[in-house]
Amino acid sequence: MTVDHVLIAVPARDEEATLADCLHSIEVARNAVAVPSSVVLVLDACTDGSAEVARRFAGTLVIERDHGNVGRSRHDAVLAGCGAAGAAPERTWIAFTDADSTVPRSWLREHLRAAREADAYVGAVVPRLTDLDELRRRTWERTHPPGATLGHVHGANLGVRARAYFDVGGFLPLFVGEDVDLVARLRAARHPVAESERHPVTTSSRLVGRAPDGYASYLRGLPT
Repeated sequence: MTVDHVLIAVPARDEEATLADCLHSIEVARNAVAVPSSVVLVLDACTDGSAEVARRFAGTLVIERDHGNVGRSRHDAVLAGCGAAGAAPERTWIAFTDADSTVPRSWLREHLRAAREADAYVGAVVPRLTDLDELRRRTWERTHPPGATLGHVHGANLGVRARAYFDVGGFLPLFVGEDVDLVARLRAARHPVAESERHPVTTSSRLVGRAPDGYASYLRGLPT
């Protein structure tokens, strides 16, 4: 189905060090597609300089919340972005990423390709391997041959048609696993979900993350 507008939704909590790279990579990806797009950044319970960084990106709608909850932050981004865009829900595509991640130039092209055949897209996420210690880097490379990331859901590279998102009730106010939960409900409601390892998002390799049992916990648990 044709997409008339892409909403890019980004939650952030104390991501001053990585936010500029994230938003710059999104700008590059937006310029690589012809479909109109917008960006909503939710600064959730930030105590650092994330707001100052965000102000340098004039094309980004920034809203501040005090949830301390990634599920609520992602949902607030959707509500604000869909309300401002004015496009029909069935022709609005929502692309999610995280403020500690950078997207490739081809990111939105891949999402729009998926939107032609599905109501949701589960994309690959890879850690910034140069920032991992040598033992964890070797373990990650050994355990991630082609196909290894398929079936894994990450909010840093997730897409969904707005109509399908609202049909299943959107993100629930979960502190962790909100992305996995949303995709499970989309599948249960028989919305087609595409997945691919092409054009992965690169995310932080930190071992202590913002969410309990999130990606940082996974990296920390790699055998060394």
